[in-house]
Amino acid sequence: MEFSIKTGSPEKQRTGCVVVGVYEGRRLTSSAQDIDDASGHFIAEVLRRGDHEGKAGTTLLLHNVPKVPADRVLLVGLGREREFGENTYRGALAATAKALKATGTTEAMVCLTDLPLKKRDTGWKVEQAVLCIMDGVYRFDRMKSKASETKRALRRVVLHVARRNEIAEGETAVIRGQAIAEGIALTKDLGNLPANICTPTYLAEQAQELAKRHGMKADILEQKDLEKLGMGSFLAVARGSRQPPKLIVLEYHGGARDAQPVAIVGKGVTFDTGGISIKPAPEMDEMKFDMCGAASVLGTMKAIALMKLPLNVIGVVPATENMPDGNAVKPGDIVTTMSGQTVEILNTDAEGRLILCDALTYVEKFKPAAVIDIATLTGAMVIALGHVATGMFSNSDTLAREVLAAGDSSWDRAWHMPMWDDYQEGLKSNFADIPNIAGRAGGSITAACFLSRFTKAYPWAHLDIAGTAWKSGAEKSATGRPVALLTHWLLRRAS
Repeated sequence: MEFSIKTGSPEKQRTGCVVVGVYEGRRLTSSAQDIDDASGHFIAEVLRRGDHEGKAGTTLLLHNVPKVPADRVLLVGLGREREFGENTYRGALAATAKALKATGTTEAMVCLTDLPLKKRDTGWKVEQAVLCIMDGVYRFDRMKSKASETKRALRRVVLHVARRNEIAEGETAVIRGQAIAEGIALTKDLGNLPANICTPTYLAEQAQELAKRHGMKADILEQKDLEKLGMGSFLAVARGSRQPPKLIVLEYHGGARDAQPVAIVGKGVTFDTGGISIKPAPEMDEMKFDMCGAASVLGTMKAIALMKLPLNVIGVVPATENMPDGNAVKPGDIVTTMSGQTVEILNTDAEGRLILCDALTYVEKFKPAAVIDIATLTGAMVIALGHVATGMFSNSDTLAREVLAAGDSSWDRAWHMPMWDDYQEGLKSNFADIPNIAGRAGGSITAACFLSRFTKAYPWAHLDIAGTAWKSGAEKSATGRPVALLTHWLLRRAS
């Protein structure tokens, strides 16, 4: 989709649809007022009749508005003006995308990006507009025998800004937003694919294709390579599957040759049955999403490559299935990790930390300035934070602040969870250095504490995306989170 920035008079635009906002109480935004004045107060009359009340997220499509050259005018409700904020703004954009998709228009001018928003500049508003519209028109019908019938696709969107001196900032934000949106789309596509298609081998092939297209280096480590490295923990999880495990390593070199890289590590369990500690059948199909951490690494690498970010970044994905085969690892088994630490496996469904710990040890070879891992790690995270915020844990307060700031600027928010030494007390085993689970209480925290045993060599943050990586129910789909957060963190690092 093509996005551009424009200022000027929305009432004079020849386009398929002009989108303007209306607050509750019949209060028109400046762009809506311009159209209303030009049309002889046509909009005011529509509002007076009660056809639209300005409630947040509601829309009303008007045709043949007098003396306005646009084919249509879309009114979008913004709620109460004094309560208008980031969530309402994004909700209005989502409603806009849905309404435009239903009209069949191929082009539109969106005049919501000129709305005043406290603490947010033009760049933020434009980037969010790009992301919300791209999210709204996203569809995944690759596995259907026939593509879903739809109207003509929206191809061109002009984002309106109030002043000419905002155009340059808006154009920069469009480039950034489109790159992030493409990374999110890749992440969604990979997450939405079924596990019989999206295997560890398939993920590796996609990483190689990504590297080929964007000038990155891709290394795929096979089972024999993992055995030589001593990745006993990773290999233990893979034992129950007929699909061979892969350690995917992507290297993006956009910074100085001698500059320290940063690393992002994504959990790539392409299907998680729980292994011998098998999960209950209801909703087990959603365990195809257990590789969304891996997908977010590939999506982020694509986004930064599109932006040609001046930074060195390593993306690492340990990819495997977790299956209950006769050769599968059993509760009570003890394995030796790449770090040399031994782990007593008390629950084979706590497998994500078992593959991540070896990957986190592996990235030490790159001498990273900082490392973030991303994983659908614990159901306890959903209980703690629901589906709104990603749980963030860190061994560095400085890095934690960077990640939280990136989450705020991208509106892909995270919440700083505790990881005090007190929580390490639960990780005791009579037979090995550590068990792979502690007690039931604080399960997300003790999982992070487990990973922290393997991250002593660098500043590290852990993002538990179990509650934010996908949606269930009628809108079942991968969300593409936290690609926006990761990309903003890398942008800040690059600057």
